[in-house]
Amino acid sequence: MNNNNSSVPIGQIVVVAGGAGLLGQAFVRALASTGGIPIIADIDEDKAKYLAKKINSENNSDTVDYIQMNITSKTSVKNALNCVLSKHKTVHALVNSAYPRNSEYGRKFEDVTYESFCENVNLHLGGYFLTAQQFAEYFKAMNYGSIITVASIYGVVSPRFDIYEGTKMTMPVEYAAIKSALIHLNTYMMAYYKGSKIRFNCISPGGILSGQPEEFMSKYNAYGQKKGMLSPEDIAKTLVYLLSPAAEYINGQNIIVDDGWSGNS
Repeated sequence: MNNNNSSVPIGQIVVVAGGAGLLGQAFVRALASTGGIPIIADIDEDKAKYLAKKINSENNSDTVDYIQMNITSKTSVKNALNCVLSKHKTVHALVNSAYPRNSEYGRKFEDVTYESFCENVNLHLGGYFLTAQQFAEYFKAMNYGSIITVASIYGVVSPRFDIYEGTKMTMPVEYAAIKSALIHLNTYMMAYYKGSKIRFNCISPGGILSGQPEEFMSKYNAYGQKKGMLSPEDIAKTLVYLLSPAAEYINGQNIIVDDGWSGNS
């Protein structure tokens, strides 16, 4: 039996929105290996199903489950929640780690259209609001629950545009607006649901390894204390901690995990 105070309680059912994505996969693996029952909730049902089978096969278990969920559809979110409850009888936590965006996402500031900006904010910020709203009402009725939102260091500090020079990369303006808003949405929900025993927290990762060009990596890593660019698994450790008994009294917080990157100048 897992008695580690900083591990996920055995049998804790955690819905991971965007669970088939880059960070989501690491979250699911970490939860499965530390006592939890992760539910991969993703708009891509085939990818979610494949990943669940793959992780279960690797672990020689049937711990990981999956469900299709579109975070921008209230009907889809409610159906997903009801399906999980029908099968597992309860839900203990929601992790918002989806990364929805349109085909124009990632353009330079002067090239972003008003329509595209609004669509991306609606998809990402709006989707996180919708899922949190629906799950929070369930948690309120149960008098327990945890909602963890993936934000970003760029919701806290200004972009360092110099690290993108010489590459085709940039820091999307939509991303900065969305992630800073998510951090405040987190504290809003914490205050709104005061007394409900629901915990609301953010994780703000620094850069995550995903095949970035060497020139960018060199400039980015120069601001780190030890490693610089982190792996998804590095962020997953903080998620496990926030869902563990050790974090029982951590509420309304934004935990930055960036190897000191945002503090160095």
